Amino acid sequence: MAKPTKAPLKSPVEHQIENLGKRIKELRKKKGFSNYEFFAYENKIGRSQYGEYEKGTDMQFSSIIKLIEMHGMTVKEFFSKGFEGEE
Repeated sequence: MAKPTKAPLKSPVEHQIENLGKRIKELRKKKGFSNYEFFAYENKIGRSQYGEYEKGTDMQFSSIIKLIEMHGMTVKEFFSKGFEGEE
């Protein structure tokens, strides 16, 4: 019987990108959207593209800024929770 293989450890960058996706999902749910597809539709974002954001896909900074604006937040507010080095 083969030994189960361990998943490779994530780099610090990969870990933070994963946190970014979790934060985006958390904010969507706080706005009352249980479904990411409806949130994307309501905010005129491609559903599959938005789904990738929530999965923790690496994305352009301009896309992050657009998402922050959709939530009516500042960059500081957005990054104040869910990331290492929080105040």
